[in-house]
Amino acid sequence: MDDSRHWVGTWAASPAPSEAGVIFNNHTLRMNPRVSIGGDTLRVRVSNAYGNRTLAIGAAYVGIRDKGPAIVPGSGRKLTFGGSASATVAAGALAISDTVELDVKPLADLAVTLYLPGEIAAAFQITGRYARQTNYISPPGDFAASISMPVGKITDEWFFVSGVDVLASQETGGVVALGDSLTDANISTHDTYSRWPDQLARRLIARQGGRSLGVMNQGLGGNRILHDVRGDSGLRRFDRDVLAQPGVTHAIVMLGTNDLRNRYGKPEEEVTAEQMIAGLVQMALRAQARGIKLFVATLTPFGNETFLPGAWNPVRERHRVAVNNWIRESGALDGVVDFDKALRDPERPTQMLPIYDCGDGLHPSDLGYCTMGDAIDLALFD
Repeated sequence: MDDSRHWVGTWAASPAPSEAGVIFNNHTLRMNPRVSIGGDTLRVRVSNAYGNRTLAIGAAYVGIRDKGPAIVPGSGRKLTFGGSASATVAAGALAISDTVELDVKPLADLAVTLYLPGEIAAAFQITGRYARQTNYISPPGDFAASISMPVGKITDEWFFVSGVDVLASQETGGVVALGDSLTDANISTHDTYSRWPDQLARRLIARQGGRSLGVMNQGLGGNRILHDVRGDSGLRRFDRDVLAQPGVTHAIVMLGTNDLRNRYGKPEEEVTAEQMIAGLVQMALRAQARGIKLFVATLTPFGNETFLPGAWNPVRERHRVAVNNWIRESGALDGVVDFDKALRDPERPTQMLPIYDCGDGLHPSDLGYCTMGDAIDLALFD
């Protein structure tokens, strides 16, 4: 590899145990990640993090997406793993493809295709998570090399594919967004790329001057700082989803809302501001020890939430306010992203402004998510 360049993540999806209830048996998957920065050389990461047995990949391809399940003719590239067209990914492990040459523009849509020759039942513990966009599953058969893959069903999940990296200049860095459903843009409109990390990527590409930065969205619905749910807690997955990401130089953490909401009502998981702050301090120490700048986002209000009735109460609100005050004032962080200020209703600071609310009092609207992306001071990355 050219010493003047290094690998930087241009797209990512945090591995989690899929809740889709799908079964694969001689199927081809075609998924369509939108990159942040571009490049002429890339590789793909495939995760079997939650599988309880070996994952067999019969064939894999990457190309530039055209429309629907089709790729631009001539853009398809066979992915190999250690020189082999097939791969086995051990339970709990990650496989990184060999390098391929493909001219990818910034903000381009790729098509990553995996042929799964064996039966993968629900008991396998499929690694996946919702995507808020349309991906494709074929009828039975190997269609990995197809220009236009036949569609057996559509899905709004990512399966197994967990990252795309490009070779970039040594000056190019990477931003990891570590969060929950508000980072993964739950309830946003499918195929609109309304997530706040998407908006951040668009702004970084559009700005004049400044460092080139890839954006990796590691949002995971339901995620918490301190306790596991739908996969690993923020503290448990921090090494994998932040520190191990290629080229990472900055991270933005937005976690804590689900700690407060305590979805399953377990008394032992009822948290305090002090406990949440201690967890955030640990993330800052671990990032800063690696030379990664850690920014933390304030927690947005949910005082009129209907998604989980009863999740808000005055005690939890006091803890939210205390955490936000610490984020703004402690000086322990490399920077602050004030999503609370950007979205809250000045007249009712326990709630979002209605224009930014999707309607459930917890998740922002498409406009709200993009407003979050606009609230990030790009000077933080200089």
